Amino acid sequence: MREGPGKQAIKQKALKVLQQRKMYENQRAQLQQQSWNMEQAGMMQDNLKNVMTTVDAMKTTNKALKQQYGKINIDKIEQMQDEMADLMEIGNEINESISRAYDVPEDVDEAELDAELEALGEDMMFEQEMGIGESTPGFLQDEVAPPQFVDEPPEHTKVKEAAGGVG
Repeated sequence: MREGPGKQAIKQKALKVLQQRKMYENQRAQLQQQSWNMEQAGMMQDNLKNVMTTVDAMKTTNKALKQQYGKINIDKIEQMQDEMADLMEIGNEINESISRAYDVPEDVDEAELDAELEALGEDMMFEQEMGIGESTPGFLQDEVAPPQFVDEPPEHTKVKEAAGGVG
């Protein structure tokens, strides 16, 4: 194209279109930035709501824990633990005492025991024949009193209840 008024007019129009395009691009960038800022503000607002909800939940939990733990006395718990340990120790001592083995010779001769039993039987028969023997041999009689560690004598009704009502 040659130089002239037509070319100048087209040039002017092209410059105007370029300026308008530049202006629209700047406006679009501004609107995108505003939109981004609004999204950020919305996200911050949502985040703040979540933080406040979390803080409220923590306050409620803290208050409930203070109430619950306020009812607990650690000294009483330790005292109860000590008492339980003492009772367990007493129980172990009782079990140990009850399950104590008595010295029974390991090399018991069955033949000797049979002979002794037979001799006792003969002695019983001899005493009965002679009329000098008691109806129950001395080794079978209850000469030993009941143990003294029992606090109360057994009540027959309680014994029957404990045995399932037998009797």
